[in-house]
Amino acid sequence: MAQKRALVCGASQGIGRATAIELAKGGTAVTLFSRSPEKLKSVLKDLKGEGHDYLAADISDVASWSKELSQKHRQKNYDIVILNSGGPKGGAISKAKPEEFIKAMTDHLVGSSQMVALFLEEMKKNRFGRIITITSTSVRMPIPHLGVSNTARAAVASWGKTLSFEVASFGITVNNVMPGYTQTPRLEFLIQAKAELNQKSYQEEEKSWIEQVPMKRFAQPEETAALIGFLTSDQASYITGQSIAVDGGRLGCL
Repeated sequence: MAQKRALVCGASQGIGRATAIELAKGGTAVTLFSRSPEKLKSVLKDLKGEGHDYLAADISDVASWSKELSQKHRQKNYDIVILNSGGPKGGAISKAKPEEFIKAMTDHLVGSSQMVALFLEEMKKNRFGRIITITSTSVRMPIPHLGVSNTARAAVASWGKTLSFEVASFGITVNNVMPGYTQTPRLEFLIQAKAELNQKSYQEEEKSWIEQVPMKRFAQPEETAALIGFLTSDQASYITGQSIAVDGGRLGCL
């Protein structure tokens, strides 16, 4: 069986990093994508197997990556694309400025859609493709004080669902993975910001977040990566257009 090739965005840390390691462990050649070349070089050393590389660029700046990524794709097709971008800063949606919405949509939706467009024709010819967005449980239940993020994440999930209809007949699946509270630098940043807003210590605020999760703990990035690994496999060929939560049971909706 020919080695599959994956592009993993946001691969320098957190869930993106764990996903790259998971896919490499399964024999997939991985291209790490993020803005920090030093962090990507560090992650590259942790990948098992062969054929891995990296591309340091900002997904919202299409001109900074489109030419090089197209060249990489021509050399060996990408079969798997993991779309993952850091979230916008917190704040009330009623106070969000127009430029905040524009930046969030550019970072999360526009760049991702243009990236996928580079690979779709070859995926169709090969009758195989796996496209996964890493979004948030806010797609189903908006999270207070994350107004712009809630809006952008929901837009990406809707884009993924719509795309799934268009490409399913070609053997391409598109799914949204919705992490809950996961032990990442992003979560630590959000807890710290909320602690300052509520005039609490970090530990007090963290405890209140943990209490919202039925399992009474945060997820580890590897737990979400394990689901992503399955969704990219041949065994998940009939799963598409889904938004799947990895949240310890926190979501209060079906």
